[in-house]
Amino acid sequence: MTPKISARDVSVFYGAKQAIDHVSIDVDQDNVLAFIGPSGCGKSTFLRTLNRMNDTVASARVSGEILLDGEDIYASGMDVVQLRARVGMVFQKPNPFPKSIYENVAYGPRIHGLATARADLDALVEQSLRRAGLWDEVKDRLTDSGTALSGGQQQRLCIARAIAVDPEVILMDEPCSALDPIATAKIEELIHELKGRYAIVIVTHNMQQAARVSQQTAFFHLGQLVEFGRTGDIFTNPREERTRDYITGRYG
Repeated sequence: MTPKISARDVSVFYGAKQAIDHVSIDVDQDNVLAFIGPSGCGKSTFLRTLNRMNDTVASARVSGEILLDGEDIYASGMDVVQLRARVGMVFQKPNPFPKSIYENVAYGPRIHGLATARADLDALVEQSLRRAGLWDEVKDRLTDSGTALSGGQQQRLCIARAIAVDPEVILMDEPCSALDPIATAKIEELIHELKGRYAIVIVTHNMQQAARVSQQTAFFHLGQLVEFGRTGDIFTNPREERTRDYITGRYG
């Protein structure tokens, strides 16, 4: 199967400091891929290379090659705004816009020209909120502020916002770290439902979560990709000693 995203020999520098050291990995369409590893190991930095979020850091420099459907996302002619519509990001802390629930979801489709007529926007907002498992909870208060929702609802609103622009890939940077166990379970259930419809990559510190939601896992340590494979193999029969030490709690 041709990978959705193919990264080869990717390194990331912040000034003189190297944060990622020659990482190569494929992201396919049909599996959830989890990035695990101790704090500061580079997993979030690498995730951000996949939709050029590191461009927002003045000192950041990326080398190597990242292809989305065979197209170099770091090519000079790449439209970064369009790239980030195709490769959406859900951040660690829910960050709804200070707008209504409706406008949070409608904003992206409107600026990207995906829907202009009110009826089309209404349908797209409902569809996105349904896919994010939020519609039944908010359908009677779409004019309320998105910031008035609970933390878990805000995170699902942010997922609905990402879905609304019809992405191909969804990147999730520790999407449950600020949530309680009930809200976390809802996000994990949502990831299962979205699998296959979108290519999904999730960064998580929670190894139990990685085991629950992903089919493939990549273990990062000190900016290097130590091991990558089927999640079951990584957690039950890792090839690398550093992976085994991390999973068994010897460090991290």
